[in-house]
Formats: sequence, C-alpha cells, structure tokens
Amino acid sequence: QETGKGCVMYIGLDLGTSGLKGVLIDDAQGVVAEASAPLVVSRLHEGWSEQSPADWIAAAESVMDALSAQGLSKVRAIGLSGQMHGATLLDASDEVLRPCILWNDTRSHEEAAELDGDPMFRRVTGNIVFPGFTAPKLVWVRRHEPRIWEKVARVLLPKDYLRLWLTGEHVAEMSDAAGTSWLDTGRRDWSDDCLSATGLTRAHMPRLVEGSEVSGKLRDALSSRWGLPKGVVIAGGGGDNAASGVGVGVVKAGDAFVSLGTSGVLFAANDGYQPAPETAVHTFCHALPNTWHQMGVILAATDALNWYAGLVGDTAANLTGSRGDLKAPTKTVFLPYLGGERTPLNDAAIRGAFLGLEHAPARAAATRAVLEGVTFAIRDSRDALAATGTKIERLLAVGGGSRSDYWLRAIATALDIPVHLPVAGDFGGAIGAARLALMAATGAGAEVATLPPIARTVDPDRALTAAFDAGHARYRAAQSAIRGLK
Repeated sequence: QETGKGCVMYIGLDLGTSGLKGVLIDDAQGVVAEASAPLVVSRLHEGWSEQSPADWIAAAESVMDALSAQGLSKVRAIGLSGQMHGATLLDASDEVLRPCILWNDTRSHEEAAELDGDPMFRRVTGNIVFPGFTAPKLVWVRRHEPRIWEKVARVLLPKDYLRLWLTGEHVAEMSDAAGTSWLDTGRRDWSDDCLSATGLTRAHMPRLVEGSEVSGKLRDALSSRWGLPKGVVIAGGGGDNAASGVGVGVVKAGDAFVSLGTSGVLFAANDGYQPAPETAVHTFCHALPNTWHQMGVILAATDALNWYAGLVGDTAANLTGSRGDLKAPTKTVFLPYLGGERTPLNDAAIRGAFLGLEHAPARAAATRAVLEGVTFAIRDSRDALAATGTKIERLLAVGGGSRSDYWLRAIATALDIPVHLPVAGDFGGAIGAARLALMAATGAGAEVATLPPIARTVDPDRALTAAFDAGHARYRAAQSAIRGLK
C-alpha cells in the first residue's frame, strides 16, 4: 500500500504534563512525521501542580508549525489525547479564570474525602473520589477562591481546551470524562446528582461524544495557517491512558498493558462495566463505544528509580543495565510511595521506605529492592483487578522502564504471565489519538486498533515463582507496618 505524502493522512496530538507531542500518520498507520514541544509545571505551594492553558496553545502551535513542514493538504482528521483530571475553568466568554489544577495536584484531599464519604459518588461513577480527580478541585475553588468560583461558566479537561481552540466547540469524550467524578460511567452520561453535589449543573459541562466520533471541525483560520483542507474533523479522542490503549491495540477483554513511565499503570480492556471502587481500581469508559477499561495506578515507577539514582549519584540506565540473571527478591524491601499511592491503598499521605537493610553490598541490594518494590506494587494492582473479575490473558510492556530486561523478567515472574515487548516504535497517546482520528473520518471501528508486532516475549522464571511469592508477602507486611506513619 502506498505510504507517505501521497496518501490520506491523520494527526494525533497528545497533551502531556511535560510536553505536547504530535504525530502524522498515513492511512496505513505509518508514521510520516512527529514533533514535540516542552511544558513546565508550576508548584507554588506544597502539593500544588498547575499549568497555564495558554502554554498548551503555544505548544500546539509549535507542534503544528513543525508538522506543517511535511505538507498537510492530505490530512482528513485530527485526534486528541491528554493528561486527565485537570480543572480548566472558563468564564462566560471562554476566558481562562486561573491556571489549570493538574492531575497530580493534591490540595483538594479533604474535599475528595468528603465527596467520597457520600456513597452516591462510588455508586454512580464506579470509582473512589481521588484527590487528583476534577470534582474535588472545584469544591476547593468554591471554598478558597470564591471570586473565581462565581465566574465559572464552563469546566473543561486539558485536551478539551485544545479542542475549544481548534473548533470553537465545548466537547468532551467518555474516557476523560470518567475521571472527573461527575460521569455516570455505566450510562456514559453526566450525572446531574453528582454535579449538583459539587454546586454545578449540566450547563457547566461540555457535551459528550465517543472517542471515535466527530466532535467538531477545524476552524478555517487554522486550516489556512497550516495548509489543511477545509472541514478537517476533530475526533473525540481519549484520556492519555485510554488513547495509549488504542495506540497499543489493547481494546478487547483479556488484553492488557503495563506502562513503566514516571507513574506505573496496569491497564486492562473490558467488554462490560464491572466497577469495584473498594479495590481503588479505576473503572473508566474506554475511548471506543460500548467498551470500558480498568487501571491499577501506582504513582512512582521510573520516578522511584530516578529518585534512587539521584540519591546514589548515578543514572537509572547504569543501575539497571548490568543486573544479570534474575535473582530471588532481596530481603531488603522498598516501598515506592514517594508521593502517596492510589491502587490499592488510596492513601495520599503514605510515604516510601527502605526496610530490612543489611551489611550485604548495599548498592546492589538497594537497586534490586527498588525494581522489586515497583514490581510488587504492580502485582498489587493485578490482584486488585482480579478481585473485580478481570482476567489478563495477554500483557504488553511499554514505557521507558520496559528497556530494562531485568525489570521485565521480574514483572513476568511476579505476575506469572509472559510479558510481550513490542517492536521499537511509538504506541502511546499520540498514535492512539491519530487512530481515533482515522476512525472518526472513515467510520471504521476497533479493527483499526491492531496490536503491534512483538519483538520478543519475556517468560516467567518458574524456578523463582515461590521466591517472588514470598517477596511479595514481605512487601505486603512492610506496607502494613508503615501505614500508620504519616
């Protein structure tokens, strides 16, 4: 099949926390071009994390300017992916009222606990009200910034503010909306009761579409600026993890991926809605119709390894590059709760620890303990997903941490499942967004979201199964021992 500039093309834009990435793919899903622009996070106070929406627009302009050098006259659609949960507050003229409060901002932990104390939220949304979710942030604004609160006319998620700029339309899609604590996740619609409990109404919300549906069309001025044809459609898109699920082909029950990035995610696709909020598993709509997904989320994966590397004055690559054969877990236990934990603890105050330090060579033992600690945290997420009835039959590994062969062997052994490593390439949110753009433009469905070719498979080391079971038991005991320490 012909590839490149002569073909129909699609763009995916992924608004992350540290940068915005854009990819241009052809109709065979080959990557024609890519570009990125950095973003910075403002942390004015402990627990705060904010960004200026104007910076997102500037980053998107930079990325689109770079992509336009390839020639965009054949582009038919643009898809959006983005960091979830952020509260972007607009007035009646669509002017931004304050910096966006991001997903990793924990200032609203008291408000989240209060909302979660109302059984309605878990019943309707299928999830715990976590401090990072959007609804408690609005309650915090109402209490602490009343002059801002009085002017709030619309609340948008980060990528949907980009959509407003691209199309002039206030639109969200199901996967991102499911992380607000305002969505009836089973019915795939806003909950008037949940909105009312936070002082809002449906009028404050954008209209909802599925991720593979058309949400609007690119404004003519932007089409002219970048040489796109008029009428380019903007797909609903997806929250970053749902879009990554589409990008890596995890869209059917039984398929899952583990992402070893700054945070760690164990993501499983589901054909039905099966919430179990008591497990601290996230149960969200997927970016495709009539599909859901579940996530176990740990807040520090490679972040924990990088923290340790800084502590010992080395790099993560050096620490993991010469681990050798997989060994039984060390007696030293590392708990990777550097900034609290989500699954399965739902504890913003818990902090990490090394336990069981010995006279044995400390550097090697501690490095292994960090890798094993994150591995056991992922196993906790696997167990939490299993408690809801979710079975993982095929597991892919993505993210920077998947470059560590030792780490992959530890995960395969701890979870007792082969781990498939895709061929080198990008299978993240931007690719998923571009695939959703293709679906929106052509009417295609989940068949577009194919699994990537597999470079190799890492099998569990059955000789170490019992040792990893024992290591996980020590990890859980250490977890219980520190939970009272704040």
